[in-house]
Amino acid sequence: MQVELLNDQGQSSAKFDAPEAVFGRDYNESLIHQLVVAFQANARQGTRAQKDREQVKHSTKKPFKQKGTGRARAGMTSSPLWRGGGRIFPNMPEENFAHKLNKKMYRAGMASILSQLARDGRLSVVDSLTIDAPKTQLLAAKFKAMNLKSVMVISDNVDDNLYLASRNLPNVLVVETRYADPLSLIHYKKVIVTKAAVAQFQEMFA
Repeated sequence: MQVELLNDQGQSSAKFDAPEAVFGRDYNESLIHQLVVAFQANARQGTRAQKDREQVKHSTKKPFKQKGTGRARAGMTSSPLWRGGGRIFPNMPEENFAHKLNKKMYRAGMASILSQLARDGRLSVVDSLTIDAPKTQLLAAKFKAMNLKSVMVISDNVDDNLYLASRNLPNVLVVETRYADPLSLIHYKKVIVTKAAVAQFQEMFA
C-alpha cells in the first residue's frame, strides 16, 4: 500500500510502502462499528444509581382506605407505580457495561480503519516527529507550517518534550502505538504515523 511520506515541513516528499496486511485491508463497516461500540462501552463507569422501593424515603402509612374511594388499592407510597416511588429495576453502581471482543476481531478492525484512512488520504508517514523543548508554541508552529488543524500523532516513543508540548493543544493528540484507539483514529481529520510505529503496527495487527 502506497502511503504519503511527509518531510519536516509537512510536504509530500515521496511514497512509503506500507505493509498490505495492515494498510491494505478491505473496509468492514460492521466490524468497525462493533469495535467502536465495544471501546466506548468498556470505557463506561458504573457511577449512576437509582433507588428501589426499599430505599426511597416514604411513610409506611396506608395512603387511603382500602374501599369506597373508587381508586385502585394502595398500601404504600413507595410503590413503583406512584410518583416518587422506587424503581422496579434500578440502575446500580455495580452494573457491568463491558463488551467482549475477540483479539482477531480487534486486530482486523484496527487494520481496516488504518487501511481506510490510507485510502482516503487521511494517513501519512513521517521519519520522526520531535521538538527541541517542551514548548506548546514550538509544536503549534510546526503543525501550522504543516497545515494541520486536527491531527493525531502516533509515535513508537513519545518523549517528554513532545508530550508536554502537545497536551494543551486543542484537536491534537500524541500517543504511543500501543495507546492508539479506534475512536481517536476516526475522530481526527489527519493521522501521522512514524516509520517505527508502522513497524509496530505490523507486529500488532498483521
